[in-house]
Amino acid sequence: MNMIEKLEPILIFGAIILGLLFKDISLLNNISPLLITVFLALMLFALFLDIPLEDIRSSFSNRKFTIISILINFIWTPLFGYFLGSLFLYGHVDIFIGFFMLILTPCTYWYLLFTKISKGNVPLSLSILPINLLLQIILLPVYLVLFFSNSNNIVMLDLVDGLLTFIIIPFIGSEVVKFILRNKNKTKEKITGFFSSCQILFLCIAIFGLFNTEASSLFENLDVIGLIFIPLMIFFIVNFILDFILSRQLDFNYENYVSLTLTTLARNSPLALAIAIKSFPNNELIAIALVVGPLIELPVLYIVSRVLLYIQKKY
Repeated sequence: MNMIEKLEPILIFGAIILGLLFKDISLLNNISPLLITVFLALMLFALFLDIPLEDIRSSFSNRKFTIISILINFIWTPLFGYFLGSLFLYGHVDIFIGFFMLILTPCTYWYLLFTKISKGNVPLSLSILPINLLLQIILLPVYLVLFFSNSNNIVMLDLVDGLLTFIIIPFIGSEVVKFILRNKNKTKEKITGFFSSCQILFLCIAIFGLFNTEASSLFENLDVIGLIFIPLMIFFIVNFILDFILSRQLDFNYENYVSLTLTTLARNSPLALAIAIKSFPNNELIAIALVVGPLIELPVLYIVSRVLLYIQKKY
């Protein structure tokens, strides 16, 4: 894991601060919406390019781990997240949807950093990434329609547009590039390496654009942080306890226990942010809830990593 990846949380926080500081520069205000669309699409293209489809098979090398993590991430978590949202965010539909999208999408980046800090099984955590990515692509729109189709906030045409712009086109583009370069290993390595190293840059530019565009809305809705704080903390605490109990019951060693914990706790896939921006163009609070989430999540994950290291001594 290189230095840029280690600094990812700081870079993201810096992009947020810069976006807010430059909120009154009209030139940036005009181009920020374009920055969001272009660089989120580029970031997801780079992500798809970096993950071979055949790696999904390796996710099942440890079947016990894979099945448990899938059940937690894509069955338990959506149901639990919807329950928490109904309990704490009733009457705030936009924030509820943003919170739900945040909860539903397992992290595809910094969970590996915290897994390494906590001395977990990084290769095992990495092996589950492709299937987590595939399942959230498939299930995110399904769960949104299932739980929120009656809220009048889901516009199917916008949802399809978001999936087309940020999923289908970048995915097809990445597969075309892989096909063209299939017999050119050196060139393929250079191109893949370039886009892989730029993923965080693309994400930071998109986040800068989002906060620059929505700065006024954010300052007018600072209560979003307070609203999602309690349900998000309950989610972290309950899932942390659940991971510990299941790991003990299933005889996971410490390294695999850490991998399960961070894989099921870390949230905030950029994919959810991309779909929210394109699918809910008139509901900025949904996107704001998704980018406010890491401000709460990152300190929590750091604390969790320290607790895990303490548990290691007694595990």
